[in-house]
Amino acid sequence: MALLVPILLALLLGCSRAGPERGITVRFLDRPDRNQAWADAIQAFQAAHPDIRVELVEGPSATNAREDLYATSLLAGDPIYDLVFMDIVWLPKFAAAGWLLPLDARLAAGEQADFLPGDLEGSRFRGRLYRVPMRTDAGLLFYRRDLLVARALAPPRTWEALVEEARALQAPPELWGYVFQGKQYEGLVVNFLELVWSAGGDVLDSQGRVILDQPEAIAALRWLRDAIVRHRITPPAVATYEEQDSANVFLQGRSLFLRNWPYVWALTAESPRVRGRVAITALPGRADAVGISALGGWGFGVSRFSRHPEAAWAFARYATSAEGQKRYALRAGTVPARRALLHDAELVARNPHYPVLAKVLERARPRPVHPKYAQISDILQHHVSAALVGRTEPQDALRAAARELRTLLASPRTP
Repeated sequence: MALLVPILLALLLGCSRAGPERGITVRFLDRPDRNQAWADAIQAFQAAHPDIRVELVEGPSATNAREDLYATSLLAGDPIYDLVFMDIVWLPKFAAAGWLLPLDARLAAGEQADFLPGDLEGSRFRGRLYRVPMRTDAGLLFYRRDLLVARALAPPRTWEALVEEARALQAPPELWGYVFQGKQYEGLVVNFLELVWSAGGDVLDSQGRVILDQPEAIAALRWLRDAIVRHRITPPAVATYEEQDSANVFLQGRSLFLRNWPYVWALTAESPRVRGRVAITALPGRADAVGISALGGWGFGVSRFSRHPEAAWAFARYATSAEGQKRYALRAGTVPARRALLHDAELVARNPHYPVLAKVLERARPRPVHPKYAQISDILQHHVSAALVGRTEPQDALRAAARELRTLLASPRTP
């Protein structure tokens, strides 16, 4: 594998958006630009900055594959990528390794306040800003509005209400009550963390101590397991579902409720079985607690190894500006990370769920901001999945996970 990475890097550069060299060239890596959103943003930027050429290197669609490509380059001190377009969960690892330039002095505190709070929290490491948010994401509850209205039911605000409504309206296997992402991967961790936070628990406390084996987290995992085996509102096959698998069940009209990301909204308009019958609400909480969504999203950092950090920052600043984010969102259908844009008339006309999403995003939380997050996630994936499929009990799974996490975090080894 180590031998393949440099070869893949060379191939990717050969597939980048080439053109005549003029002045300074800055590069970044992202997934393929199928909707030409980056091409449009780059063209607009270069019209105002003719001496700076921006080159998008189109990499794999898989997020972890792009992370590996960035990490391989940065570990070698390679200046090939001037900008790092990163998932929010990459930042602690990249910043701890010293691969990114701090950006606090480049983005004034007043302007930082224009961004959603969770996005900013996830862009800092040890008190310093290393990433400027570009687009954001948060978990939402999609539901069949027509079916709830027919029974005069309001969208559920608690776990208990979700179970009650799902059991009242479902007719499995034709119509299940609730589907989510249950496969052993990062998506399962996200679903689990949302329940843990909504129950008042967490993985780590403010001092970085492991508190995963406390009653709140155990109750969250037990609820997730009970949805399958006790309440029977979720199909056992959920243990194989990623985002699109669960979305497909809902889009085919075979689920009342779905936990997923905002991108599913556009897909509902393309599905004749649910078109015009779907609405969105915040995730439910435990009892009278407020549901809390996990934050996703992408933003720009500047590589410490860039030969052109000022030019790189110029493009990052444009792309993450209100103009740049709106321009990109209109083409790509993504959610901008600036608060005001969630109330922009043109964007709201295209995305009527934005008012709900704006409220959700204000209290959304990033996953643990820790340089060892990848290993933390691996441990959680293994043990949460074991409980979900019945290999172990929820309390035993989380006690085992907590022991492994304490050992991991006690180790001085870097990620």
